[in-house]
Amino acid sequence: MDRLPTLEEIEAAAAIVYRHLPPTPQYAWPLLAEALGCRVWVKHENHTPTGAFKVRGGVVYLERLRQRLPAVRGVATATRGNHGQSVAFAAAAHGLEARVYVPHGNSVEKNAAMRAFGARLVEAGGDFQEARETAIAEAERDGLHMLPSFHPDLVAGVASYPAELFRAVPDLDAVYVPVGLGSGLCATLAARDALSPATEVIGVVSTEAQAYRLSFEAGEPVSTNSAATVLADGMACRVPEPDAVALINAGAARILAVGDGEVAEAMRSLYRATHNLAEGAGAAALAALAQERERQRGRRVAVMLTGGNVDAELFVRVLSGTL
Repeated sequence: MDRLPTLEEIEAAAAIVYRHLPPTPQYAWPLLAEALGCRVWVKHENHTPTGAFKVRGGVVYLERLRQRLPAVRGVATATRGNHGQSVAFAAAAHGLEARVYVPHGNSVEKNAAMRAFGARLVEAGGDFQEARETAIAEAERDGLHMLPSFHPDLVAGVASYPAELFRAVPDLDAVYVPVGLGSGLCATLAARDALSPATEVIGVVSTEAQAYRLSFEAGEPVSTNSAATVLADGMACRVPEPDAVALINAGAARILAVGDGEVAEAMRSLYRATHNLAEGAGAAALAALAQERERQRGRRVAVMLTGGNVDAELFVRVLSGTL
């Protein structure tokens, strides 16, 4: 993938997305504005049928896959949860087998949701990268289509959500976006370029998974030895996608890193101020805005609440302050 999708390509993908789900809301929450000193819109991708933004890319990819390869019988992919739910949801709509690989110790409730959407779940390896390598090998062995986590069709579908935001809230000064493998940030850059070119787009990684921040600073892909974040499993990437790095480095204003403690506080803030659940990665954008509250004082800012799929036991620990 050597370029971002155009507005025409985003709109074509959005037409597919809206056959499966409606647009999600974006609200300016006054308690967040009071706490942070700026107007804060939250884009609620926790309100999709899978509780996360990834489903938009999945339905586009699977529909176009069936058009390209009508004889395909099934797909395999690797995930920490939200991408896997997206693939399972979209595969079920097309009557395809979905085999989803997750690392050992993955979120119990995300695993349950993937199975409920019809996926066959396979545990492999100690982290996402090891699960992904197993998925690639076994998909080839068993004749399944290996569905990537970063692809033009995924990015175009995902771009429907920042396009909704930029159309609903013109003249935003800045938008904060969490980074896993990069589809969400690239999608936001594409929609920004098409609809709100003056808006700064800031990526957010975990302090325990800094591959994309290091890649931004180095100007080329930089892998890390681990991505052991406790809370932000959706950002637990240690091997970045080279195409995503190139697109992000060309368009993002900066990449910030937030720790698990900051993420936990942002999860609590979102619950108190909006009564919405946010998983760790979903709260990371607000955590980054809190880091930059003085920089953004008095401005118009949005944060992407990219998912709300957090295990109940973990969320109780976050709310109680014991984590």
